[in-house]
Amino acid sequence: MNGPARITAFAITLAGMVLSMSGCDQLKARDQLNKGVEAYKSAHYEEAIGHFQNATQLDPNLPMAKTYLATALAQNVVPGLNTAENLKTAQQSIDIFKEVLAKDPTDVNSLKQVAGIYFSIANPSDNAKWLDNLGNAKIWQEKVLAVDPKDPEAAYTVGVIDWMEAHANLLSALQGAGINDDGNGNQKAPKKLMEPLKAQNGPLVDESLKYLNQAVENRANYEEAMTYLNLDYRAKANVDFGDPAAVKADLAAAQDWTSKAMSTRKANEEKKNAGPGGITMDSSGNLK
Repeated sequence: MNGPARITAFAITLAGMVLSMSGCDQLKARDQLNKGVEAYKSAHYEEAIGHFQNATQLDPNLPMAKTYLATALAQNVVPGLNTAENLKTAQQSIDIFKEVLAKDPTDVNSLKQVAGIYFSIANPSDNAKWLDNLGNAKIWQEKVLAVDPKDPEAAYTVGVIDWMEAHANLLSALQGAGINDDGNGNQKAPKKLMEPLKAQNGPLVDESLKYLNQAVENRANYEEAMTYLNLDYRAKANVDFGDPAAVKADLAAAQDWTSKAMSTRKANEEKKNAGPGGITMDSSGNLK
């Protein structure tokens, strides 16, 4: 065999070996993926993370491997815990979800997961980071709504975040003057205290009402959103400080949403207990 022929034959052999090794790695990757899923189902999250990491290393193009890895990491994030290790795990999960989204920006599950992680690590004990994480959670839920405008959970979360920020502003202003929130518009608070709050909280409350109403429109039995609408109208009573008629209407709307939330909760419980074989859907659409 002449030189060029030998080189060609070697190249073909080498290519065959590479394909064989690649196929072997793909099989191993799928095995690791399956083992990771089983470990995850058994709530053995650390074990699952190890298997999913192996799967992504063996076959970087394996569908769902990165999503499963990021999901398992997210499961290990402790809500509200600001330790370096917990925040590192959260960031690792976020970074991997972003890799998934780089290939498919419309992957609603990944968008929701990133939003959920930011919300989970928001800790009010560190106000600056708390607001920053809430802001990031809101941004990512808005990305969900850009893909699916009728997603009730995303709208609900945006509404809740707006209310949380407005309520934090209220408490900060009142505590500075040694006053407790009365939950009814704080009409006896000093005008010089409440007037600046109107401008600060007005846009937050308006946006919160918009999204919480949107959540209820797209999920009629969304009792959690109704509960926050009650709180939102009480926040609006603070914004309407100095206008007795508006405050009265706000508090009436708050009470109305409280009643709706209670009756909806009762109806949801009855449906849950009356379903065939006890299997029904909760207000989030999950099987119970």
